[in-house]
Amino acid sequence: MTLPNVVFGFGAHSGLRDIPDLLRRAERADRDGLDLMSLSDHPYLGDRLDAYAAVGFVLGRTERLAAFANVTNLPTRPAPMLSRTVTSLAALSGGRIVLGAGAGGLWDRISDLGVPRLSPGAAVEAFEEAITVIKLLSGGGSPVTFHGRHYRVEGIDPAPVSAAPVWTGSVGPKSLAVTGRVANGWIPGHAADWLSPRYRESRPLIDAAALEAGRDPGEIATIFNVPGRITDRPLAATRDQDGRWLGGSVDQWVEELTGAVLEHRAAGFLLFAADHGSQDDRPLGRWGQEIAPAVRQAVGPRPSMIVP
Repeated sequence: MTLPNVVFGFGAHSGLRDIPDLLRRAERADRDGLDLMSLSDHPYLGDRLDAYAAVGFVLGRTERLAAFANVTNLPTRPAPMLSRTVTSLAALSGGRIVLGAGAGGLWDRISDLGVPRLSPGAAVEAFEEAITVIKLLSGGGSPVTFHGRHYRVEGIDPAPVSAAPVWTGSVGPKSLAVTGRVANGWIPGHAADWLSPRYRESRPLIDAAALEAGRDPGEIATIFNVPGRITDRPLAATRDQDGRWLGGSVDQWVEELTGAVLEHRAAGFLLFAADHGSQDDRPLGRWGQEIAPAVRQAVGPRPSMIVP
Protein backbone atom coordinates (compact mmCIF):
# COMPACT_ATOMS: atom_id res chain seq x y z
CA MET A 1 0.00 0.00 0.00
CA THR A 2 1.23 3.50 -0.83
CA LEU A 3 0.14 6.52 1.20
CA PRO A 4 0.75 10.15 0.21
CA ASN A 5 3.96 11.82 1.30
CA VAL A 6 2.05 13.86 3.91
CA VAL A 7 -1.25 12.36 5.04
CA PHE A 8 -4.27 14.53 5.85
CA GLY A 9 -7.36 13.12 7.47
CA PHE A 10 -9.97 13.74 10.14
CA GLY A 11 -11.47 12.09 13.18
CA ALA A 12 -15.17 11.24 13.04
CA HIS A 13 -17.68 10.35 15.73
CA SER A 14 -19.09 6.84 15.64
CA GLY A 15 -22.26 7.27 17.68
CA LEU A 16 -25.43 5.70 16.33
CA ARG A 17 -26.95 9.19 16.22
CA ASP A 18 -23.99 10.45 14.20
CA ILE A 19 -24.51 8.16 11.21
CA PRO A 20 -25.88 10.78 8.77
CA ASP A 21 -23.08 13.24 9.63
CA LEU A 22 -20.46 10.49 9.50
CA LEU A 23 -21.43 9.40 5.99
CA ARG A 24 -21.86 12.93 4.66
CA ARG A 25 -18.47 14.05 5.93
CA ALA A 26 -16.71 10.93 4.69
CA GLU A 27 -18.13 11.51 1.21
CA ARG A 28 -17.14 15.18 1.34
CA ALA A 29 -13.61 14.32 2.48
CA ASP A 30 -13.39 11.87 -0.41
CA ARG A 31 -14.38 14.59 -2.90
CA ASP A 32 -12.04 17.15 -1.32
CA GLY A 33 -9.00 14.89 -1.66
CA LEU A 34 -8.40 14.03 1.98
CA ASP A 35 -6.55 10.78 2.55
CA LEU A 36 -7.96 9.24 5.68
CA MET A 37 -10.82 9.07 8.17
CA SER A 38 -10.49 7.63 11.67
CA LEU A 39 -13.03 6.22 14.11
CA SER A 40 -12.61 5.23 17.74
CA ASP A 41 -13.04 1.61 18.85
CA HIS A 42 -14.98 1.22 22.11
CA PRO A 43 -17.02 -1.99 21.77
CA TYR A 44 -18.22 -1.86 25.38
CA LEU A 45 -20.30 1.26 24.61
CA GLY A 46 -23.75 0.35 23.35
CA ASP A 47 -24.44 3.66 21.65
CA ARG A 48 -21.42 3.35 19.31
CA LEU A 49 -21.08 1.75 15.93
CA ASP A 50 -18.72 -1.18 15.71
CA ALA A 51 -15.55 0.41 14.35
CA TYR A 52 -14.86 -2.19 11.68
CA ALA A 53 -18.45 -2.42 10.49
CA ALA A 54 -18.43 1.37 10.13
CA VAL A 55 -15.04 1.40 8.38
CA GLY A 56 -16.24 -1.18 5.87
CA PHE A 57 -19.44 0.74 5.17
CA VAL A 58 -17.55 4.01 4.68
CA LEU A 59 -15.06 2.37 2.32
CA GLY A 60 -18.00 1.14 0.27
CA ARG A 61 -19.38 4.68 0.00
CA THR A 62 -16.10 6.32 -1.06
CA GLU A 63 -13.56 5.95 -3.85
CA ARG A 64 -10.21 7.30 -2.59
CA LEU A 65 -10.55 7.84 1.16
CA ALA A 66 -8.81 5.34 3.44
CA ALA A 67 -10.15 4.58 6.91
CA PHE A 68 -9.03 3.07 10.19
CA ALA A 69 -9.83 2.59 13.85
CA ASN A 70 -7.82 5.08 15.88
CA VAL A 71 -6.86 2.82 17.60
CA THR A 72 -8.14 -0.77 17.48
CA ASN A 73 -8.96 -2.23 20.86
CA LEU A 74 -6.75 -5.29 20.32
CA PRO A 75 -7.70 -7.20 23.50
CA THR A 76 -11.29 -7.47 22.26
CA ARG A 77 -10.37 -8.54 18.69
CA PRO A 78 -8.28 -11.74 18.43
CA ALA A 79 -5.35 -11.11 16.12
CA PRO A 80 -5.90 -13.95 13.61
CA MET A 81 -9.50 -12.89 13.02
CA LEU A 82 -8.57 -9.20 12.94
CA SER A 83 -6.00 -10.01 10.27
CA ARG A 84 -8.76 -11.60 8.17
CA THR A 85 -10.93 -8.53 8.67
CA VAL A 86 -8.19 -6.12 7.63
CA THR A 87 -7.01 -8.10 4.61
CA SER A 88 -10.64 -8.50 3.47
CA LEU A 89 -11.22 -4.75 3.73
CA ALA A 90 -7.97 -4.16 1.85
CA ALA A 91 -9.04 -6.50 -0.95
CA LEU A 92 -12.53 -5.00 -1.17
CA SER A 93 -11.33 -1.37 -1.16
CA GLY A 94 -8.17 -1.56 -3.21
CA GLY A 95 -5.92 -1.19 -0.17
CA ARG A 96 -7.65 1.76 1.49
CA ILE A 97 -7.16 0.53 5.05
CA VAL A 98 -4.75 1.27 7.88
CA LEU A 99 -4.58 -0.84 11.03
CA GLY A 100 -4.49 1.32 14.12
CA ALA A 101 -3.35 -0.76 17.10
CA GLY A 102 -3.30 -0.29 20.85
CA ALA A 103 -2.55 -2.52 23.81
CA GLY A 104 -5.82 -1.61 25.51
CA GLY A 105 -6.38 1.18 27.99
CA LEU A 106 -9.76 0.95 29.73
CA TRP A 107 -9.29 -2.50 31.23
CA ASP A 108 -12.24 -2.18 33.61
CA ARG A 109 -14.56 -1.86 30.61
CA ILE A 110 -12.62 -4.36 28.48
CA SER A 111 -12.98 -6.99 31.19
CA ASP A 112 -16.72 -6.24 31.36
CA LEU A 113 -16.90 -7.89 27.92
CA GLY A 114 -15.52 -11.11 29.36
CA VAL A 115 -11.96 -10.52 28.16
CA PRO A 116 -9.42 -11.75 30.73
CA ARG A 117 -7.64 -8.84 32.36
CA LEU A 118 -3.93 -8.61 31.56
CA SER A 119 -1.23 -6.95 33.60
CA PRO A 120 0.39 -3.94 31.90
CA GLY A 121 3.44 -6.00 30.98
CA ALA A 122 1.38 -8.87 29.59
CA ALA A 123 -0.81 -6.44 27.63
CA VAL A 124 2.27 -5.07 25.87
CA GLU A 125 3.47 -8.61 25.11
CA ALA A 126 0.07 -9.44 23.63
CA PHE A 127 0.16 -6.18 21.67
CA GLU A 128 3.46 -7.11 20.00
CA GLU A 129 2.35 -10.67 19.32
CA ALA A 130 -0.90 -9.44 17.78
CA ILE A 131 0.87 -7.14 15.32
CA THR A 132 3.31 -9.92 14.46
CA VAL A 133 0.52 -12.44 13.80
CA ILE A 134 -1.51 -9.95 11.75
CA LYS A 135 1.47 -9.24 9.52
CA LEU A 136 2.39 -12.93 9.16
CA LEU A 137 -1.16 -13.67 7.98
CA SER A 138 -0.88 -11.07 5.20
CA GLY A 139 1.06 -11.03 1.96
CA GLY A 140 0.68 -14.64 0.86
CA GLY A 141 3.36 -17.30 1.15
CA SER A 142 3.67 -20.51 3.12
CA PRO A 143 1.27 -21.55 5.91
CA VAL A 144 1.96 -19.75 9.18
CA THR A 145 2.70 -21.44 12.49
CA PHE A 146 3.21 -19.13 15.46
CA HIS A 147 3.52 -20.14 19.10
CA GLY A 148 3.47 -17.16 21.41
CA ARG A 149 2.48 -16.62 24.98
CA HIS A 150 -0.84 -15.04 23.99
CA TYR A 151 -1.49 -16.21 20.41
CA ARG A 152 -1.09 -19.55 18.71
CA VAL A 153 -1.80 -20.43 15.08
CA GLU A 154 -1.06 -23.74 13.37
CA GLY A 155 -0.46 -23.99 9.63
CA ILE A 156 -2.81 -21.14 8.66
CA ASP A 157 -2.60 -19.84 5.10
CA PRO A 158 -1.88 -16.10 4.92
CA ALA A 159 -4.17 -13.98 2.79
CA PRO A 160 -2.66 -13.12 -0.63
CA VAL A 161 -3.12 -9.42 0.20
CA SER A 162 -0.38 -6.98 1.18
CA ALA A 163 -0.14 -6.12 4.84
CA ALA A 164 -1.86 -2.89 5.86
CA PRO A 165 0.25 -0.18 7.50
CA VAL A 166 0.17 -0.61 11.28
CA TRP A 167 0.02 2.64 13.27
CA THR A 168 0.13 2.37 17.05
CA GLY A 169 -1.07 4.58 19.85
CA SER A 170 1.85 3.59 22.10
CA VAL A 171 2.40 5.62 25.27
CA GLY A 172 4.64 3.77 27.74
CA PRO A 173 8.32 2.93 27.14
CA LYS A 174 7.69 -0.79 26.52
CA SER A 175 4.91 -0.20 24.01
CA LEU A 176 6.95 2.52 22.30
CA ALA A 177 9.71 -0.04 21.85
CA VAL A 178 7.17 -2.39 20.25
CA THR A 179 6.33 0.36 17.79
CA GLY A 180 9.99 0.64 16.89
CA ARG A 181 10.33 -3.10 16.38
CA VAL A 182 7.19 -3.99 14.41
CA ALA A 183 4.99 -1.01 13.47
CA ASN A 184 4.92 1.35 10.50
CA GLY A 185 3.64 4.46 12.23
CA TRP A 186 2.94 6.08 15.58
CA ILE A 187 0.14 8.38 16.75
CA PRO A 188 1.27 10.17 19.95
CA GLY A 189 -1.25 9.79 22.75
CA HIS A 190 -3.35 12.52 24.33
CA ALA A 191 -3.21 14.59 21.11
CA ALA A 192 0.42 15.45 21.83
CA ASP A 193 1.87 17.54 19.03
CA TRP A 194 5.34 18.03 17.54
CA LEU A 195 6.40 20.61 20.17
CA SER A 196 5.18 18.63 23.17
CA PRO A 197 7.43 16.98 25.78
CA ARG A 198 5.59 13.71 25.11
CA TYR A 199 6.75 13.70 21.48
CA ARG A 200 10.30 14.83 22.27
CA GLU A 201 10.73 12.20 24.98
CA SER A 202 8.89 9.32 23.27
CA ARG A 203 10.07 9.39 19.68
CA PRO A 204 13.74 8.63 20.59
CA LEU A 205 12.57 5.43 22.31
CA ILE A 206 10.90 4.31 19.08
CA ASP A 207 13.99 5.15 17.06
CA ALA A 208 16.33 3.31 19.43
CA ALA A 209 14.17 0.16 19.35
CA ALA A 210 13.99 0.33 15.56
CA LEU A 211 17.77 0.53 15.25
CA GLU A 212 18.24 -2.36 17.67
CA ALA A 213 15.86 -4.42 15.52
CA GLY A 214 17.81 -3.55 12.38
CA ARG A 215 15.16 -1.19 11.04
CA ASP A 216 15.43 2.33 9.64
CA PRO A 217 13.67 4.69 12.11
CA GLY A 218 12.83 6.97 9.19
CA GLU A 219 10.44 4.32 7.89
CA ILE A 220 8.24 4.71 11.00
CA ALA A 221 5.90 7.63 10.39
CA THR A 222 4.56 9.97 13.06
CA ILE A 223 0.94 10.98 12.48
CA PHE A 224 -0.57 13.55 14.81
CA ASN A 225 -4.13 13.85 16.08
CA VAL A 226 -4.62 17.63 15.95
CA PRO A 227 -7.57 19.30 17.71
CA GLY A 228 -8.00 22.95 16.82
CA ARG A 229 -10.14 25.69 15.34
CA ILE A 230 -9.85 27.01 11.80
CA THR A 231 -10.71 30.69 12.04
CA ASP A 232 -11.52 33.36 9.46
CA ARG A 233 -9.00 35.77 10.96
CA PRO A 234 -5.55 35.15 12.45
CA LEU A 235 -5.41 34.48 16.18
CA ALA A 236 -3.13 36.59 18.35
CA ALA A 237 -1.84 33.36 19.92
CA THR A 238 -2.03 29.96 18.26
CA ARG A 239 -0.98 28.10 21.42
CA ASP A 240 -2.21 28.31 24.99
CA GLN A 241 -0.08 29.04 28.06
CA ASP A 242 0.89 25.37 28.26
CA GLY A 243 2.08 25.38 24.67
CA ARG A 244 -0.82 23.32 23.28
CA TRP A 245 -1.94 24.12 19.74
CA LEU A 246 -5.25 26.02 19.58
CA GLY A 247 -5.59 26.66 15.85
CA GLY A 248 -5.82 29.82 13.82
CA SER A 249 -6.39 31.07 10.31
CA VAL A 250 -5.65 29.00 7.23
CA ASP A 251 -2.29 30.75 6.84
CA GLN A 252 -1.40 30.07 10.47
CA TRP A 253 -2.27 26.39 10.09
CA VAL A 254 -0.23 26.12 6.89
CA GLU A 255 2.81 27.74 8.49
CA GLU A 256 2.61 25.54 11.59
CA LEU A 257 2.06 22.25 9.79
CA THR A 258 4.74 22.99 7.20
CA GLY A 259 7.19 23.50 10.03
CA ALA A 260 6.02 20.28 11.67
CA VAL A 261 6.85 18.35 8.49
CA LEU A 262 10.15 20.02 7.64
CA GLU A 263 11.54 20.47 11.16
CA HIS A 264 9.91 17.74 13.28
CA ARG A 265 9.45 14.75 10.94
CA ALA A 266 5.64 14.89 10.90
CA ALA A 267 4.19 12.54 8.27
CA GLY A 268 0.51 13.25 8.72
CA PHE A 269 -2.26 15.09 10.54
CA LEU A 270 -5.76 14.05 11.60
CA LEU A 271 -8.03 17.01 12.35
CA PHE A 272 -10.33 16.84 15.36
CA ALA A 273 -12.78 19.48 16.59
CA ALA A 274 -11.27 21.75 19.22
CA ASP A 275 -13.75 20.56 21.86
CA HIS A 276 -13.50 16.93 20.71
CA GLY A 277 -17.09 17.20 19.53
CA SER A 278 -18.45 16.48 16.08
CA GLN A 279 -16.52 17.97 13.17
CA ASP A 280 -18.40 20.80 11.40
CA ASP A 281 -18.65 20.79 7.63
CA ARG A 282 -17.05 24.19 7.01
CA PRO A 283 -13.75 23.59 8.89
CA LEU A 284 -13.50 20.15 7.33
CA GLY A 285 -13.94 21.71 3.89
CA ARG A 286 -11.21 24.27 4.56
CA TRP A 287 -8.95 21.51 5.88
CA GLY A 288 -9.29 19.50 2.69
CA GLN A 289 -9.56 22.28 0.11
CA GLU A 290 -7.18 24.91 1.48
CA ILE A 291 -4.83 23.73 4.23
CA ALA A 292 -3.85 20.27 2.98
CA PRO A 293 -3.00 21.38 -0.59
CA ALA A 294 -1.04 24.39 0.66
CA VAL A 295 1.07 22.31 3.06
CA ARG A 296 1.77 19.70 0.40
CA GLN A 297 2.92 22.40 -1.98
CA ALA A 298 5.06 24.07 0.68
CA VAL A 299 6.92 20.92 1.71
CA GLY A 300 7.48 19.79 -1.88
CA PRO A 301 8.06 16.23 -3.08
CA ARG A 302 8.84 13.76 -0.30
CA PRO A 303 9.10 9.98 -0.15
CA SER A 304 5.71 8.29 0.05
CA MET A 305 4.90 5.83 2.82
CA ILE A 306 5.02 2.41 1.17
CA VAL A 307 4.15 -0.78 2.99
CA PRO A 308 4.87 -4.04 1.13
